[in-house]
Amino acid sequence: MIVENEKQLTQFALDVMGRTPDPRLREIMTSLVTHLHGFIRDTRLSEREFQDACAIIAEMGQRSNDTHNEVVLMAGSLGVSSLVCLLNNGDHGNTETNQNLLGPFWRLHSPRTENGGSILRCPTPGVPMFVKARFTDTSDRPVAGAEVDVWQSNDEGFYENQDEKQADMNLRGKFTSDADGMVYFRSIKPLGYPIPTEGPVGRLLRAQERHPFRPAHLHFLAAKPGHKTLISQIYASDDPRIETDAQFGVTRALVADYVNHKDGAPAADIKGEWASLDYAFKMEAGESRLPRPPIK
Repeated sequence: MIVENEKQLTQFALDVMGRTPDPRLREIMTSLVTHLHGFIRDTRLSEREFQDACAIIAEMGQRSNDTHNEVVLMAGSLGVSSLVCLLNNGDHGNTETNQNLLGPFWRLHSPRTENGGSILRCPTPGVPMFVKARFTDTSDRPVAGAEVDVWQSNDEGFYENQDEKQADMNLRGKFTSDADGMVYFRSIKPLGYPIPTEGPVGRLLRAQERHPFRPAHLHFLAAKPGHKTLISQIYASDDPRIETDAQFGVTRALVADYVNHKDGAPAADIKGEWASLDYAFKMEAGESRLPRPPIK
């Protein structure tokens, strides 16, 4: 195989990919080479730009560690994470879905918490919030016994693994849905926050004159055998950046009202302002499989 010109090079590469024994890997690699070579031709990629691209990919790996995943952050910032999600759920993108981004901050082994409990593991400023989430199947029957992970950032925009001031596993909890498919707990009202911008993702956003903020949201991950694992985020309808999420994650089905209240809190220790969130999830039939944790 001696290359005589650039068109022959692409065909040689496709011929090699075509000999891959595994049919799905063969399909993926053939398509990848076709589109990647086509992209290089379309953009007339220079040698300098190619070298810079390789350096960026290497830097994303170098910046990913036990508490941060730059690769996942970049995938979200390019809209790739949301595209994969939408194409694989809701009848392959034809209907609404409760599925959403996993994000770069989900951890395994969140503390077991009883319904009605709190996910605050240390003193945490913020507006007290009471959450009710109901899980049903596509026929509106309650999904009892689902294991439900919940996690969020604090009112400064930091997840606990990013912030030495917070206790380990603060604002994280694992619940079990009751006979009515309900999970309910106490937390603080989430606020929007900027994604990390010290690496390649930040440089990309600045070059495109994009802001780095995500609208306020609360994460859920629900799993039960016989149901496809549900990964979701519920976004606050009144967030000023609800239509300009830096991670392209907001879908119409996942925008909800975080209702503000002045009095009548369901806990005696709360005087004054508090918030509530009620949301109903639908879990599809399928494989119950936990995703690969992006951080430790």
